[in-house]
Amino acid sequence: MGLKLDGFEGQGTFGKGVHPSDQKGFSSDVPIEVIPSPAKVVLPLSQHIGAPCESIVKAKQEVILGEVVGKNTAFVSAPIHAPINGKVLKPVKVTLPSGRHVSAIPIKAEGDQADGKALLDDILGGDWPKDCAENYEPKAISEAINNAGIVGLGGAAFPTHVKIMPNEERPIDALLINGCECEPYLTPDDRLMIEFPGSIISGALLAGCAVGAKEIVIGIEANKPKAVEIMKKAADGTKIKIAVLKTKYPQGSEKHLIKAVMNRKVPPGGLPIDVAAAVSNVGTAAAIAGAVLRGKPLTHRIVCVTGSGINTPKNLFVPMGISYQELIDFCGGLKEDAARIISGGPMMGFAFTDLNAPVTKGTSGVTVLTRDDVKKADETACVRCGRCVDVCPLYLVPSKLAIGSRYKNPSVLERYHITTCLECGCCAYTCPASLPIVQLVRAGKALIMAQSKK
Repeated sequence: MGLKLDGFEGQGTFGKGVHPSDQKGFSSDVPIEVIPSPAKVVLPLSQHIGAPCESIVKAKQEVILGEVVGKNTAFVSAPIHAPINGKVLKPVKVTLPSGRHVSAIPIKAEGDQADGKALLDDILGGDWPKDCAENYEPKAISEAINNAGIVGLGGAAFPTHVKIMPNEERPIDALLINGCECEPYLTPDDRLMIEFPGSIISGALLAGCAVGAKEIVIGIEANKPKAVEIMKKAADGTKIKIAVLKTKYPQGSEKHLIKAVMNRKVPPGGLPIDVAAAVSNVGTAAAIAGAVLRGKPLTHRIVCVTGSGINTPKNLFVPMGISYQELIDFCGGLKEDAARIISGGPMMGFAFTDLNAPVTKGTSGVTVLTRDDVKKADETACVRCGRCVDVCPLYLVPSKLAIGSRYKNPSVLERYHITTCLECGCCAYTCPASLPIVQLVRAGKALIMAQSKK
């Protein structure tokens, strides 16, 4: 496990896991670029974990940038705001890359649109105060986060106000900000830390104030030396510490980040709050700063379009609801040997084919792989080699989960704790039989959910 991480309780890493080639070179040195405002956006009413929003607009209604179009009617939910000026069209159903079919609000662009570069600077740029937390009550911070529709921008899309709020019954003493970005290929968090560190620092301070954290730590993997240097300089003069962690997957998982930095073990089926911790992504922290200090709702995000199958990999500042096709076209289109398009990264992302699907709050990247990238051996029978067990960062038995799912056996799935699995893909990455373990786990979870509803 290595030596103790200097200045922290953890050792900078965790047990098991894997170290796939990070493939960050396609886009890690490419500055964030603003994509032109689209002619239309399509806003799914479910862009987050929890209850979907309720549309509060009607067809032909005119809306402006930042206006609420979807209201959250449940605690675990987040409102949705218009990312352009335009006119609402008739509601539609869309299929997300994950396969979910959800209701959506289309908006046709009309009139003048905000200048993209000015909007980027308004949301993330400029000077950010380091004494901001002194001017706000914790409850006001949480309310601003809720009103702005902020969710976890690392991919999980869990409504942030649920995490970042005062809780006298279960106090939190440590806030961890995740800058690991351990998923191969993806670089939006890296570029955000390099180009707009001030927004992250202010957001982290505000989030720390909201949860009452005595300690705030930003964890960054060692393969991002430029981001580490810039974030250390940006944090100077604050109580925020920077923890440089071992490059290993899935270092960015909440439970493993807590273990690596704080040496606290979140119990199986538990949450960070069970060990007096809270975790948020660097992009989420930046969004918190924009919401609290500048009144900016979450209408745009940074998306990385990368991989050997795209002509010009880029990190893009895009509005929610823009189509994947428009992102790919802006990056020069697909190469002739492009074979697979993934929403997210290759370890936890979803391969899909409908490029008209809209970008959502949880879209961190688009990875395009070539035929050579996806070439692999044919699936064979499990030989009980145990490699999946050796690398599982949650100490599960993935082969048993695969068998239980394949044969639709809920008792086996429950006995081997399928709901604990975070679907990181370490097992599938090491499987010599090329078993689609992650897909089987997802199917197994759906089976368990269906059983629970009966």
